[in-house]
Amino acid sequence: MLEWLSHTQYAEWVNQSWGWPFALTIHAFGTATVIGLMSIIGLRLLGLFQTMPYTALNKLVPLVWIAVACQIISGVTLWMTKPAQYLADGMFEVKFTLVVIAVVVMWRFHKTMKGEAAGWEAKGTVSSRGLKLVAASCLLWAAVTIGGRLTAYLGSLYLG
Repeated sequence: MLEWLSHTQYAEWVNQSWGWPFALTIHAFGTATVIGLMSIIGLRLLGLFQTMPYTALNKLVPLVWIAVACQIISGVTLWMTKPAQYLADGMFEVKFTLVVIAVVVMWRFHKTMKGEAAGWEAKGTVSSRGLKLVAASCLLWAAVTIGGRLTAYLGSLYLG
């Protein structure tokens, strides 16, 4: 199955054309957008950008999920070019595990923020659950980014 995937017309197009740099660029923009927007949200919850209402942060959430979708689509595109090698690479497995955890934690955080942001505004303070979830989400996405870079340098995907 993995061999078949790597020889599909799509995977070969990615390998033999501008598909690889295009997918890698979309992947990088998706990562930058998630990290950037989650950092803004996280910093606001930690007390910076006080002129920005907590409820306004909910408007950033759809953009974060669009960026995650771009990461998933471009990531699958890159993975399809050599799926067996990716699955055999320990560093890629670590990164992929972090992605799954980061998505789940971020989903929980966004759900919490949607339900509690008005209360945070009324009280002038963020719940400890909101702070823990946003901190975990930001740290996990930073770890995903580092894992992605280390996949290129510590993994076995790009050796000889």
